[in-house]
Amino acid sequence: MTDASRSYWQVLRLPDVPNLLLSAGLSRLAGRMFSLAIVLYTLSAFDSPVLAGWVSFASMVPGMLVSPLAGALLDRMGIAKAIVIDMVAGALLLTSLVVLHATAAMSSPALLLLVALYSLTSPLSFAGIRTLIPRLVPEPARDRANALDTSSYALVDVLGPVLAGLLFGVAGATVTLLVIAASYLAAAASLISLTRREPGRPGGRIATLMGEAKAGLTYVVRHRVLRGLAVSYALFMASFGILLIAVPVFVLQALGDRGAADGAVGVLWALSGLAGSVGALCVGAARVAGRERSLMIAGMLACAVAIYPLSGHFGLWGLAAAMIIVGALTGPVDVALLTLRQRRTDPAWLGRALAVSMSLNMSGLPLGAALGGMLAAHSVVLAFATAAAASLLAAVATWLLVPGDAPANRAVDP
Repeated sequence: MTDASRSYWQVLRLPDVPNLLLSAGLSRLAGRMFSLAIVLYTLSAFDSPVLAGWVSFASMVPGMLVSPLAGALLDRMGIAKAIVIDMVAGALLLTSLVVLHATAAMSSPALLLLVALYSLTSPLSFAGIRTLIPRLVPEPARDRANALDTSSYALVDVLGPVLAGLLFGVAGATVTLLVIAASYLAAAASLISLTRREPGRPGGRIATLMGEAKAGLTYVVRHRVLRGLAVSYALFMASFGILLIAVPVFVLQALGDRGAADGAVGVLWALSGLAGSVGALCVGAARVAGRERSLMIAGMLACAVAIYPLSGHFGLWGLAAAMIIVGALTGPVDVALLTLRQRRTDPAWLGRALAVSMSLNMSGLPLGAALGGMLAAHSVVLAFATAAAASLLAAVATWLLVPGDAPANRAVDP
């Protein structure tokens, strides 16, 4: 594929890419709906921001802890097959949650257990989708492919919160959770054809599953770029974990009506997601390779200012403006992250290394959610200020820990 043909349309015409993007969109829609719906459910059923924070924490952390094993499984069983297994498991666990809710058997320990089990298989699709992209797309087109991937993720942030908020406010928890389960099943079905045509796995496998998992973890820890990104992007995600809890609490305090607040929260996250989609597509049209570090630092710094003081001291309109700005800036940051990580990771290590790297990158999200629940219970303004501080620290960590000025064709970092 030549530079002249590196259009978004050309990327979409590559074999298996449409199926992968469709499956990714449906599964991410389900996941994004779940992340808001489970918070709304916890607040509605238990009226506890602290528990809501810990439920969000439990829905992510177990999967992050087992990510080295997930990476080894991706390379062993085939990436597409592993993604399908994760989606089917998610649908079954959500159905179990619905049954407990409908029979009035739900308790806080049961809720925490179910969301923890839901998390365990999540690295298979979370890392699997982005491991397949560099295997299906030639390197000259990866900026565009990453932009499409990030843009679809951002569009999910438009539809997911709106659907979750409106469904939860109008139809209740049971219907909302069943719709999410159905989305997971549709995502699995759209990927079936790819399981039959999946690219061959790299050779040189270590004999045991635990050996492969340990090797993937060691590779990431010793890799200067991946190690630096694990710290900097985790701090950036901590901002969003705090916002995940602080935004609905802030809106509920401002409006006073839970039904109206649920819908408003969905709209706010939708505006942020739409802005993120536009930002990702715009930066994807430019050359990102070689400029990733600068784009990440600038975006993280600007996000800190948007989160606080804008969101904390100017009411709902200030919060809406902040969400739009943060979304528009997050799109370019994510495209830069994906391009840098793919460019500097040895292709033979993609499955194992990306599963570990992505989990470390996202580790700040559940930690931020747990912290956000505790902070929001005392002061929503303090929660916003803490989120801004995390974004500021992320920019500093990117500057200090992520090496710059690397050749664009360099795959393995010393």
